[in-house]
Amino acid sequence: MKAMLVNEKQELVWSEVSDPVVKPEEVLIEIHAAALNRADLLQRKGAYPSPAGWPQWMGFEVAGTVKQLGETAQRKSGFKIGDKVCALLGGGGYAEYVCAPYGMVMPMPENLSFAEAASLPEAYATSYLNLFYEGHLKAGQTAFIPAGASGLASVAIPMAKAFGARVITSVLSDEIAEKIKPLGADIVINSNKEDVAEILKAEEEKGAAVNVSMDCLSGETLGRSLPYMAEGGYWIVISTLAGTQTNILLRPLLTKGLHLVGSMLRKRSSEEKSALLGELVEKVWPKLESGEMKPSVYKVLPVEQAMEAHMILERGENIGKVVLEVRGE
Repeated sequence: MKAMLVNEKQELVWSEVSDPVVKPEEVLIEIHAAALNRADLLQRKGAYPSPAGWPQWMGFEVAGTVKQLGETAQRKSGFKIGDKVCALLGGGGYAEYVCAPYGMVMPMPENLSFAEAASLPEAYATSYLNLFYEGHLKAGQTAFIPAGASGLASVAIPMAKAFGARVITSVLSDEIAEKIKPLGADIVINSNKEDVAEILKAEEEKGAAVNVSMDCLSGETLGRSLPYMAEGGYWIVISTLAGTQTNILLRPLLTKGLHLVGSMLRKRSSEEKSALLGELVEKVWPKLESGEMKPSVYKVLPVEQAMEAHMILERGENIGKVVLEVRGE
């Protein structure tokens, strides 16, 4: 089969590799589409290798059809040959085929294309994990989800709204704020013109303090904003794109009983991920099938153009997910 390898110039090359061998608990997926994540950019540069046991090439989320089932997977998974599925991977998605433990494989929501379904597993699992498992978000509460133009926010904002939360986000320009209006955020902060911490302070004074933040930026703004959270609030750090250092006032942390939590989906065990994906299928897939939530796909490119797809993420031009098409619909 073919998979996307990285050469010595950090270029992506569609190359011949060995066919995967299916283990008893695994499902062999014939890949139709694979979605990109920012971590793929780091992996291409040698900074974010696949976990042990996964292929060396990148790709966390795919959609395709079941090609083969291991003995245990055939007995326990409920899948059959030809089923349309999507899967969360530790790596190996930029390829024609991939093996995944059956607990990491989900049925494709009805009425979605392979490209749309490929955009779901990583972003939806990350959003659900951090909003509801780690952040304990409830209907009627307020969530702060910065970097509103990111592929992750394009999932997290509509997800929080679909479950009854109020959402504040931040972007870098009025133009981007206009582009993300369809996501439905209640407040969009232009962080180049407005002070995020001051806006969150004003919201607290109005009785609408942030209960949960799913923060991929962190940096200096985190420490300045944390004191204005609601009592018992959860600030979930999922990345540090805006910096790895901040100053935190400990008194509000203590008196308000705040929670500052670091969270990485990739470090969870297969058992934890399987339970999380089961909840996605049960609670989120019906909202996708009804149209209450819609996948946000920015662009679909042939897998041979994976390097150009990476450049789209490098330039930060996408609002929504970038997807590679491995096979046609």
